[in-house]
Amino acid sequence: MTPAARLQMAIEILEAMGETHQPLDRFLKQWFRGRRFAGSKDRREIGEMVFAVQRAHARLAHRMGSDNPRALAIALAAEQGVDPAALCGGGYGPAPLTDAERAALARPPDPIPDWVRGEYPLWLEDELKRGFGDRLMEEMEALQARAPVDLRVNTLKASRPDVLAALKAESFAVQPTPWSPVGIRIPPGEGNAALAKSDLFARGAFEFQDEAAQIASLLARARPGMTVLDLAAGAGGKALAMAAVMRNEGRILAFDDSKERLAPLAGRAARAGATIIAAADRRGGPAWGTGGFDVVFLDAPCSGTGTWRRQPELRWRLTPQRLAELAAIQDALLDEAAHHVRPGGLILYVTCSMLPVENQDRVAAFLARRPDFSPVTLADGWQGPVPPGLAQDFRASPARTGTDGFFAAGLRRS
Repeated sequence: MTPAARLQMAIEILEAMGETHQPLDRFLKQWFRGRRFAGSKDRREIGEMVFAVQRAHARLAHRMGSDNPRALAIALAAEQGVDPAALCGGGYGPAPLTDAERAALARPPDPIPDWVRGEYPLWLEDELKRGFGDRLMEEMEALQARAPVDLRVNTLKASRPDVLAALKAESFAVQPTPWSPVGIRIPPGEGNAALAKSDLFARGAFEFQDEAAQIASLLARARPGMTVLDLAAGAGGKALAMAAVMRNEGRILAFDDSKERLAPLAGRAARAGATIIAAADRRGGPAWGTGGFDVVFLDAPCSGTGTWRRQPELRWRLTPQRLAELAAIQDALLDEAAHHVRPGGLILYVTCSMLPVENQDRVAAFLARRPDFSPVTLADGWQGPVPPGLAQDFRASPARTGTDGFFAAGLRRS
């Protein structure tokens, strides 16, 4: 494909994204599956272009005075040192530049407001300031970088030194994560997709999991012999992590509203050798009991603001209405978790959000409704170097901890 044709396809993908809620990486795979004429180099360059537009959406729109996909892609080309006029108007490329587009490209840059420099929706600014204060711009700039690849060593089958050595032998630039005792970090870049095809992965020696999520799994304080409910389990990554901590002794019940999200867990557990996990396809029944779990792990549905490095499109999909809906879902799930934890047991409330309205506010509202619960200081009993942001609760972010944004709070039933 010519550079002009690649630009046109990037525009078409950006236009089609407005009709889907799929994660961008998954959407790109589906898109290219039906367009075999695009070679591997074409797919890589087009994909990088689309991701770059999402990461610089506000800045590109500010320059062009428009956030339509064509304007964003043209502005990106200009930023990358390519003359858009040379790519537009011929062959399989976009239509010729309009007078308005030429004027926007030639116009001296206007002063850039904070929300544009930080690449976040203006309507979310007050809430982000509430979460970060004068550290807001530092955190927002950190969220614009590409995220590394983090792995969690499955201690049911391997040790971190052994996996580090094996990956180094395969020429991966690996290093141990600074806070999780079972984490490995690989810089972003080409070749990381090969990890999912490696023999180590096939044998269950590691799973893909951000270090902050690994820390959250450890903060649940699951121990051998305990009973654990993973109430919004997704594909089961946290359940697998807790099974390893529990050394396959005890019981973990994993449930998710979506059977499709939960479906991969059986295969993942078999690969990992995690034998204590059972998946529930509905709420209630003998497996659930009545208030008898030692730990209820609640990784609640959330805005995903902490994952903006990996899914930059989420910045622009979030709306005030959706944020309000999520807060209501989080409250309902916390109330459900309280029903299932035994006296003396622990709820670990977790989100991959950095917004107080989904985190501290939800915990405070729950404690006001349920005076039989009290907060737990999560830093107590932590083994090894204490991660930044771990104190009463856990607040991770790219600038603070070098991880995805994450929140965790412990709630003990009296």
